[in-house]
Amino acid sequence: MKMKRLAAALCVALLLCLVFSQTAFAAGTGDVAGAIEGTWNTASQQIKTVVNKVVFPAIDLILAVFFFAKLGTAYFDYRKHGQFEWGATRS
Repeated sequence: MKMKRLAAALCVALLLCLVFSQTAFAAGTGDVAGAIEGTWNTASQQIKTVVNKVVFPAIDLILAVFFFAKLGTAYFDYRKHGQFEWGATRS
């Protein structure tokens, strides 16, 4: 019984894939490489814009937060021990 249900579900899924899928053909000239190059040129400009306006500012913000956190811990260490520790901390 369980095997029949699995086979029926698989057949329904296959039928749905066949019904809702669409065949894609190249343009009338068949220039697939040209279509890919055009798409990449458009996408590369968008990627550069996103990286310059989103990724780099986010990295700058994260580094600024880490810098001020390190500055704060250095200040509290100075208040506790009376000197700055310039080397790596010891465990």
